[in-house]
Amino acid sequence: MTHSEFIETLQRSSPPSELAPLLQALWYDAKGDWQAAHNVAQDVDTKDGSWIHAYLHRKEGDNGNAAYWYRRADQPVCKKSLQQEWDEIATALLSQ
Repeated sequence: MTHSEFIETLQRSSPPSELAPLLQALWYDAKGDWQAAHNVAQDVDTKDGSWIHAYLHRKEGDNGNAAYWYRRADQPVCKKSLQQEWDEIATALLSQ
C-alpha cells in the first residue's frame, strides 16, 4: 500500500482489515480516536510501536512520557509538527 492509498482509507468508517496493527494505530489517530490508537500501539513491543507510542504521548502533551518512548524507539525527541511526524511514521511503516 502506498502512502496515498493509506490516506484514502481514512474515508472509511473502519480501518481496512489488511492493515498491520501499527498502521491501524495511525489510522485511528488520524480519525481522531487517540485512545484506540494508544491501545493498539501499547500492545506492540517493538521500536516502531514505541515510536508511535511516543508520538501519541507528544500529541497528548505528556512530553516526559513521550521522551521515554522516543528513547525506547531509538528516535530523537521529535520537534517537527505532529502531522509531519505522522507522515514520517506512516511512510516508514509502509516501506517495510
